[in-house]
Amino acid sequence: MIGKVSIMMTVNEVSRLTGVSIRTLHYYDTIGLLHPSQVTESKYRLYDDTALERLQQILLFRELEFPLKEIKTILDSKDFDRGKALEQQIELLTLKKEHLENLITFAREIRTNGVKKLDFEAFDTKKIDEYTKQAKERWGQTREYQEFEQKNENRSTEDMKHISQELRELFAEFGQLKERNPVSEKVQKKVKNLQNFISEHFYTCTPEILKSLGEMYAAGGEFTENIDKAGGIGTAEFVAKAIESFAAENQQ
Repeated sequence: MIGKVSIMMTVNEVSRLTGVSIRTLHYYDTIGLLHPSQVTESKYRLYDDTALERLQQILLFRELEFPLKEIKTILDSKDFDRGKALEQQIELLTLKKEHLENLITFAREIRTNGVKKLDFEAFDTKKIDEYTKQAKERWGQTREYQEFEQKNENRSTEDMKHISQELRELFAEFGQLKERNPVSEKVQKKVKNLQNFISEHFYTCTPEILKSLGEMYAAGGEFTENIDKAGGIGTAEFVAKAIESFAAENQQ
């Protein structure tokens, strides 16, 4: 029996096939969400069927408005079951479809008959929220994800705002140091502060995890924009370089 031959596609071909921009595919590679199956000597990214199947999963989770970090955690979990995930995704998408149909019907009734009563039932998303929560509990099998969920469980909105503000202040402090050498003692102490902050408020941040975060910080998109907004243009790239040095020195 002859095995299935996987056809390799370039990043341009994948972009045309899926509608995902080349820039986004490069970003997914940088943050470790979707690596190309092969990179040629000429630096061309090539994707095989396995990579495209992973991209399908990523896009399904994105349709369900999952953050990229959560998607990566789910897909990289040793307990991830693609078949079960598809069943749950179908159920969630069906619930979203029903919700949208209810909203469309509600809006049409208002257009035809005007507002007869202050009815907000069509806006209720409790069913979707509950199923999403249950699905995440099944998908979130990694130790880091479970630790994050546990720490986040009893936090109020004000708690989250306070943590976010502290993190912004920490990146602002990095911004004040960005003219220094990333390997300098003062900068490396600041990296240690960042590692401790993540471990305290989110999940145990090993040097390996910190290094992955650093790569995400400098990869462009929302992470880079927010860090540069806190510390000035170039802060995200500076933090990434400082983290890279720290991780290399502290990896076990």
